[in-house]
Amino acid sequence: MSDRLGELKTVHVSASVDYDVVIGAGLLDELDTFVRPFCAGKKVVLVSDDEVFPRYGSAAAAAFEGAGAEVFTFVFKSGEESKSFATYEELTEFMCRCRLSRSDIAAALGGGVTGDLTGFAAATYRRGMDYIQLPTTLLAAVDSSVGGKTAINLRAGKNQLGCFHQPAAVICDTDAFSTLPEREVRSGSAEIIKYGVIGDEGFFESLGEEPISARYEAVVECCVSMKRDFVARDEFDRGDRRYLNFGHTIGHAAERCSGYTLPHGYAVAMGMAAISRAAESFGISEKGTAERIEKMLKRYGLPTEINFARDDMLDAMLSDKKSDGSSVALIVPERIGRCRIENAGAAELCEWLKAGGIK
Repeated sequence: MSDRLGELKTVHVSASVDYDVVIGAGLLDELDTFVRPFCAGKKVVLVSDDEVFPRYGSAAAAAFEGAGAEVFTFVFKSGEESKSFATYEELTEFMCRCRLSRSDIAAALGGGVTGDLTGFAAATYRRGMDYIQLPTTLLAAVDSSVGGKTAINLRAGKNQLGCFHQPAAVICDTDAFSTLPEREVRSGSAEIIKYGVIGDEGFFESLGEEPISARYEAVVECCVSMKRDFVARDEFDRGDRRYLNFGHTIGHAAERCSGYTLPHGYAVAMGMAAISRAAESFGISEKGTAERIEKMLKRYGLPTEINFARDDMLDAMLSDKKSDGSSVALIVPERIGRCRIENAGAAELCEWLKAGGIK
C-alpha cells in the first residue's frame, strides 16, 4: 500500500445494510484495494459529472478494472439541474444497454448530486443493486454519502422522488478537498456547523478555534459518527433523524426560489440563521444562540440573510417533502447542541419566516 496513505479512520454504520465509511488522504490512489471485495468479477457503472470525471475518472476506472471489474462510465453535465428525471432515465437506459444485472454494482464519483442520482438509480434498477459512494466534496463526505437517502428533483421541488437505499461502502479521500473551489468548501462547512448545533456544543466551539481545513479527517469522522448514530436510531427519518434537517426546510425553499443556482450549503446556512433568529424571538432558544450561529457561519464565509419574497418561500416550504400536507416540521435550536421539532401550519410558517427576517 502506498506511503501516501495517512492514518485511516473507519466508521461502521449499522442499518438495514451494514457498511464502513473509510476516511483518509490518498484513498483514491489505492482505490483498487478497497473496492476489490465488492466488484471483482462484476460489471461496474462508474457515474460522475463533467467536472469531476476529467480529474479523477480515468484513474478510478482503472482502479475498478485492476480490482477485476468490467467498467462502463456514465458522465453527465455538472449541476443541480442534472439531478432530474431526464438524467436518471439516461443513466438507467445506459445501464440496460450495458446489460448490468442486479448482482453488478454502481459507483458514484463526485458530490451530492452524483451520489443522490446514482443511489436512486441503483435502488430502482431491476428492483435494486449495490452501489459505492466515492465522495469528492466536503459536503458529500459529511452528509449525503452516508445514511442511504437517494433522490432526484422534480419541478415541484427538491428530492421529491427518492427512496432509502444504503450504500455497500463509502470511501472518502480527503485529498480531493484540496482541489475544490472555495464555494464548495464553504458549502460543506455549513453542514459541519449544523452537526455542532444539533448535537455537540464542544464540536461547535472547536470550529471557531481551529479551521476545518486543518483537520479534515478528524472533522469528517466526527460528523459521520454523529450521522451514523442518528441513522442507527431512525433509519427511515420518522423520528430523531429529522434533526439532521436543521436549516434544510427553509434552505430547500431558498434553493427552489433561486432556480437551484444557490449552492446547497449556502442555502442551509441561510436557513439555519433564519430559523435561529425566529426561535430566539419566540423565546424558544437561549438568548445569544442566534448570534453565535450567525457568527460561526460568517467565519466560514457563509450567507445569513434571505432576500427572496416571503410568499414565494412559503409556497416552496409547503411543497417540501417534510410537509405532511397540513404542516411542516421545523428543526429549532433550544441552545447550541440541542434542538427540538416544531410543527407549523401555513399561518404559523408565515410568522416563522417573518421572525427570521424574511420579508
